[in-house]
Amino acid sequence: MSNRRKVKRYAWLLGINMFISAFTFGGGYVVVPMIRKYFVTRKKLFSEAELIDMAAVAQSSPGAIAINLSVLAGYRVAGISGAVISCIAAVLPSLVILAVFAACYDAVAANSIVAAVLKGMQAGAAALIVDYMIDMCQLIVKGRSAFRSLLVPAVFVAHFVFNIHVALILTISCLLGLLRVWVYKRRQYS
Repeated sequence: MSNRRKVKRYAWLLGINMFISAFTFGGGYVVVPMIRKYFVTRKKLFSEAELIDMAAVAQSSPGAIAINLSVLAGYRVAGISGAVISCIAAVLPSLVILAVFAACYDAVAANSIVAAVLKGMQAGAAALIVDYMIDMCQLIVKGRSAFRSLLVPAVFVAHFVFNIHVALILTISCLLGLLRVWVYKRRQYS
């Protein structure tokens, strides 16, 4: 890749990650639809399946999911330099917004308009998370894996009905996944 193309790619990564970070509110899962829109749908830099894999790695890694996912997407697009640029771009808008908000907190804390705007942001973030979960479940069903298709409702019931702690659910899900791979490998080599 020529130096000019590299610079364009780095500038695009910086701009798009700053845009995503500045205009997505509601946590890491809100970033996934935005990364899908710009990296997968528009630029076709990687596939939807790769995005789902990156989201799983970002979620299971220490740190904020949004930053982890931005770093993984940047790495996938432009290597180590892309990861560093994406990390800086993902952190910078939040840092600036928090600094400004902290400086002005006393003036806006009791403002009803600000409270209404924040409520609207919560609703928008919830809608994006639901959209992402629907897309993720559709990919699982398309994969035609009975194990994964049954795991999704089982996890939902375990957490929301029986109030089992998320860490325990994740641990059991990981162990079941490892067991499934182990059984598959044993059958394959038998």
